[in-house]
Amino acid sequence: MTARLLLATATLLALFLLAERTPPPTLVAPASPDAVVGVTFTDATRGSGLDAFHHVSGGPAKDYIVEATGSGVALFDYDGDGRLDVYLVNGSTWAAEAGREKAPSAALFHNEGGGRFKDVTAVAGVANGRWGQGVCVGDFDNDGWEDLYVTNYGRSRLFHNNRDGTFTDVAEAAHVAVEGWSTGCAMGDYDGDGRLDLFVAGYVKLDPARLPPAPPHDGRRAETETAPPALAVALAVAPAAAPPAKGMGAAYSSGAPFCEYRGHPVMCGPRGLKGEGDHLFHNEGNGTFTDVSARAGVADAASLYGFGVAWFDFDDDGRLDLFVANDSTPNYLYRNRGDGTFEDVSYASGAALDEAGHEQAHMGVAVGDYDNDGRDDLHVTNFADDYNVLYHNDGHGLFSDVSYAAGVARASLPFLGWGDAFLDYDNDGRLDLFVANGHVYPIADDYDWNTSYRQRPLLLRNVKGRFVDVGGGAGAALSVARAGRGLAVGDLDDDGDVDVVINALDEPPALLRNDGGNRAGHWLTVRLVGDPARRCPRDAIGSVVFCTAGGTEQRGEVASGRSQLSQSDLRVHFGLGAATRVDRLQVRWANGATAPYTIAGVDRFVVIDQARGLLEPSAPAR
Repeated sequence: MTARLLLATATLLALFLLAERTPPPTLVAPASPDAVVGVTFTDATRGSGLDAFHHVSGGPAKDYIVEATGSGVALFDYDGDGRLDVYLVNGSTWAAEAGREKAPSAALFHNEGGGRFKDVTAVAGVANGRWGQGVCVGDFDNDGWEDLYVTNYGRSRLFHNNRDGTFTDVAEAAHVAVEGWSTGCAMGDYDGDGRLDLFVAGYVKLDPARLPPAPPHDGRRAETETAPPALAVALAVAPAAAPPAKGMGAAYSSGAPFCEYRGHPVMCGPRGLKGEGDHLFHNEGNGTFTDVSARAGVADAASLYGFGVAWFDFDDDGRLDLFVANDSTPNYLYRNRGDGTFEDVSYASGAALDEAGHEQAHMGVAVGDYDNDGRDDLHVTNFADDYNVLYHNDGHGLFSDVSYAAGVARASLPFLGWGDAFLDYDNDGRLDLFVANGHVYPIADDYDWNTSYRQRPLLLRNVKGRFVDVGGGAGAALSVARAGRGLAVGDLDDDGDVDVVINALDEPPALLRNDGGNRAGHWLTVRLVGDPARRCPRDAIGSVVFCTAGGTEQRGEVASGRSQLSQSDLRVHFGLGAATRVDRLQVRWANGATAPYTIAGVDRFVVIDQARGLLEPSAPAR
């Protein structure tokens, strides 16, 4: 018996050691049998022009939390030629912050067609020149041209579209030049006056003159870009200032002058640091905004660590509500009362915590009706060693954490998630999920943590309401590991299927072209034009489109912001599966009535103008 016990113990030990030496699951993309044959994502970055951009954020060791959060990406048509252009936010360096070198530039790429993009940043005047974080889009002055808001570690910027290919920074004049560290932003008309208002989330109060202590280096990974002497003053924090964190950064260790993660010194934060407040700016209609955060009840008095932001009407009362994904702290869900104020229903709704009642370290937020029940659900990404959460909208103001039941939790556990988006990549009429991943600690590659610093993205296919990681079954591009951060989706080549752009930390972006989605199923893409005279924003942000085809009703929205500090296509795309006709299409205009429209065919782009009705559709797939 003893010999058998020893043999069994030795066998288990051998299997354990073998498992420890197995390549990290983050680098493995098994081909799932649930992947759709013939629908793949191709890395089309090289030669596209986007490969000329290189993101920069501090030094390679990531000694301070601002170096690790990365930046967002926006897909929007800035010049009105009908093609999606790409704006990539950039970070910065401590040398640039100290004025010793020029700050890295953000980049605006004009879509030339044929998969080619031209850098027009200098001409357009949108270089930003600060430690960039997030970006959102909206036509705040209702002139028919999309404007751009960029959040920063430092003063944020509002770039007004001059309608001639150039922009003017009007942040100070418009009174929206938020100081400090801002992250997620989104525009939406919360009070129904026909003008887009602006919400900006705050992350951490990080004083460059009093930074938290940098971790000591053990020689395994040298830092090549250090903070200037004036920025290297340690922040005095009492030992054990916060419980052990699962969030972006690590908690302070008892009795230690630095922070630890899995027993190793790492950068500090956000726990132990004070959070920045959030800002809601009301659009006055004269080119200026008024900060109404406190009066409206969304100022974040608890100073939580805000990241992803989403306006959406979760209770379908015709008014935009607000969700804020918070890192290492409970999320906010604010219900719009309709009188200019919001009710905090975070805990009562079930969207503040996970199913066990625990706060999570949330980053990006995606909104979509994944089960086609007519209500908006939420997907929120999370830190390592925990799962991305899928909140199902049960109606009556309630959400349920269905992450494990829906297959989202188990697939996401090995990853550290950032940008996310619902998209129907195979045009089957069900929303799938795409998630950008990447760790925050470069030393993850130096230890046996069964993970990696760079991580592959996740494509979760919706198979009758349950999500399956299709991995390499959707193309070799999904096996490439990156330090993914911002993510946006949209049909960049106007061929009827949805493409993906990822803004990665300290490397070029990834342009992942969808090949075959337009052949797997029929589709319809809708662009809305609102009527400000009817109190609807010109770009119709906040409007909802309901499309019924093949016996299934889908829901899509015109939305600003979302994901991880990013902006996706303002057009609404529907996969129609085998359906060859649209039975019914209705638009619930922002702040207006619902109106029906007759769609003559499928596999095409249509424009619906609230004032003039359905316009002639464009030719199918250019």
